[in-house]
Amino acid sequence: MAAILPCRGAGRLLCMVWSMSSPFHLPASWVRTLAGAVLLAASAHALGASPDSAPAPASAAAQALRATHQRMGAKLAQSGFGRPIQLDSMETPNGLQGDIYAVVDHSLPEISAALKEPSRWCELLTLHVNNRRCRTGSAPQGGEMLTLFVVRRYDKPVEQAFQLPFAYRVASATPEYLSVEMNAANGPLGTSNYRVMLEAVALDGQRSFLHFGYSYDHNMMVRMATQAYLATFGRNKVGFTVVGKEADGQPDYIRGTRGLVERNAMRYFLTLDAYLSSDAGAPAERRERSWFAAAERYPRQLHEIELDTYLAIKREDRQRDGAGR
Repeated sequence: MAAILPCRGAGRLLCMVWSMSSPFHLPASWVRTLAGAVLLAASAHALGASPDSAPAPASAAAQALRATHQRMGAKLAQSGFGRPIQLDSMETPNGLQGDIYAVVDHSLPEISAALKEPSRWCELLTLHVNNRRCRTGSAPQGGEMLTLFVVRRYDKPVEQAFQLPFAYRVASATPEYLSVEMNAANGPLGTSNYRVMLEAVALDGQRSFLHFGYSYDHNMMVRMATQAYLATFGRNKVGFTVVGKEADGQPDYIRGTRGLVERNAMRYFLTLDAYLSSDAGAPAERRERSWFAAAERYPRQLHEIELDTYLAIKREDRQRDGAGR
């Protein structure tokens, strides 16, 4: 452990960020993990409703998602991702939120078959480099649980992972619409109210429209510490939204907390996409290679580790937990 640093005066917050001994130390990978540990898709906030609002009937929700697809038609067609994807991010009054909308070449029955079970979510979520273990089980109050073990940096042992226990629920599964929700009341270091949801609607027999988003809350100290880190050590980290042009004419990408959310939203969307694109029963390493290759298409935002190192870590995790091939 690093020596304890005296944190006094106006520089106290930055000192807390930089000191290894401080509970608010936020290294690059921890800050990234904090935002990304929430995984997949939208909450009541992401849908523009309050947490106490009654859920919409499946038919109404399907119509609303189709209307969103029509409204986003031009943006999806002109997407800078090279495929029909729209990424949105925002700072909420209490935290952060990220949403991805995408047209995928998978039928709704195929998506439903792949994503209606929490064990399948564990398989896809552990494609993320910092997710080292996932467990499913029954919640004490009834229903299903999914617990994700997340390390602050990919080379840290799983024993140092923090746990995110999500209440898992298939909110709707009809021939025209799928909705999966996950919620965790508490997270690490002043974070809380993780709200996660995936929804999908059929466009035709071969394509579907997905909405994948997440949000979480954090207290004021975490907000300030994260902003301080991103203004100093993390100042070169960028998201995907283009806010202007650099002096050399290259895109100027969004930074700060929204950049952080966008990087993690894309990482998790790519786990979903890689899982859906693999054959049932495909070897885990095939999915891992697919996820890594997809992330490397955006090196400015997502490159952090070399392929051999990534595969070795995932192989070790499978062997340790007996997770198959």
